[in-house]
Amino acid sequence: MDAIRTAILEGAPAEELAALPLPASFRAAVVRADEQEMFADLPSEEKDPRKSVHVDDVALPELAPDEAYVAVMASSINFNTVWTSIFEPLPTFGFLKRLAKESVWGARHDQPFHVIGSDAAGVVLRVGSAVRNWKPGDAVTVHSNYVDDQDPSAHDDSMMATSQRIWGFETNYGALAEIAVAKANQLMPKPAHLTWEESAVNPLCNSTSYRMIVSPNGSQMTQGQTVLIWGASGGIGAYAVQYVLNGGGIPVGVVSSPEKAALLNEMGCEAVIDRKAEGYKFWSDEHTQDPKEWLRLGKKIRELTGTDPDIVFEHPGRSTMGASVFVAKRGGMIITCAATSGFMLEFDNRYLWMNLKTLKGCHYANYREAWEANRLVCEGRIHPALSKVFSLDDTGEAAFQVHHNQHEGKLGILVNAPEEGLGVTDPEMRERLLAKITLFRRYGS
Repeated sequence: MDAIRTAILEGAPAEELAALPLPASFRAAVVRADEQEMFADLPSEEKDPRKSVHVDDVALPELAPDEAYVAVMASSINFNTVWTSIFEPLPTFGFLKRLAKESVWGARHDQPFHVIGSDAAGVVLRVGSAVRNWKPGDAVTVHSNYVDDQDPSAHDDSMMATSQRIWGFETNYGALAEIAVAKANQLMPKPAHLTWEESAVNPLCNSTSYRMIVSPNGSQMTQGQTVLIWGASGGIGAYAVQYVLNGGGIPVGVVSSPEKAALLNEMGCEAVIDRKAEGYKFWSDEHTQDPKEWLRLGKKIRELTGTDPDIVFEHPGRSTMGASVFVAKRGGMIITCAATSGFMLEFDNRYLWMNLKTLKGCHYANYREAWEANRLVCEGRIHPALSKVFSLDDTGEAAFQVHHNQHEGKLGILVNAPEEGLGVTDPEMRERLLAKITLFRRYGS
């Protein structure tokens, strides 16, 4: 790995990189199958990724014909990394065993360890015999939609595939490793004006927000529509705010501090609700919601925008879904991609059916959507939400901070990159956009 890192950092030509021998093993952040019951009797908030995430040496698996080895220069933390690390809603080793039953190549994934991570920026080291569009030396980002292109259900919209998986969550050999194994149809060009760590934080959250806001598979927001965005300074919310603004919509960002409100204002989001300052308590106890609080939230939104939200961008889940269904405009849409505060949701269905609202599930993005979202980053129209960077050895600490909402935007992880600030090949574009690129760093430090 030392020779590979040196070659990449010195800009070695593709043929030189391709001629370097690959290591028999590499360092990776993993959870272990023999520890999957370690938090069995603890409440979620007491489960500690710092205890379950380890950095181990992992044997290099054989490369399938449609795959590539990628030297990961940087990665990032997503909520699915947190879920894997605390074994919720269930341990991910069951996912790996199911994948192993599908083919000889799937069998490689069933291991007593799980290499985690669903975002990467790096350099292609080798490609399988069936790979056509990528070669050693290509600088890439890696998105996490993992599909079998021989499955007919994977065509049209691959997110509807019966075999669709999230790389690094439902598959092994993910991004938080010196070498990742990815399918060729996961690779996308690295943004030339961004560093490795800035490039690495975008794929999962940016692509998800693109599908939810822009795509016909999501809400397909139109100009002038009002969009309520929960957690608007978080990893996924920050990209949603940018897409709403870019598309001529009116974002209403919900955050939890004056500092986060100021960050949104600097992004161009004028309508901001500080939920802590407003003191909203949507649940009067763990079993009972308070409709008066829904009314109060709806009144606040109308004070800010003069209207109810056409779209509610949902991902907290249990803590907010009742309010989201209530405040959405008559005929509006609540679109949800996660449930970070709990999966068992409750809402008053009268407000959904009698007001003709739509509750729509939205999961990640297909290759076309991820590619378009990445293109907008490459063109400087969407900017990274990177706030802080950790080393691979500190992956557990980074996951802990995301688990406890101690962060803004996205947390990056340096893997093969020895320091921050490397990987930029278009410094002129970077200089022109620097204030927007580094916005979350200024608030997250």
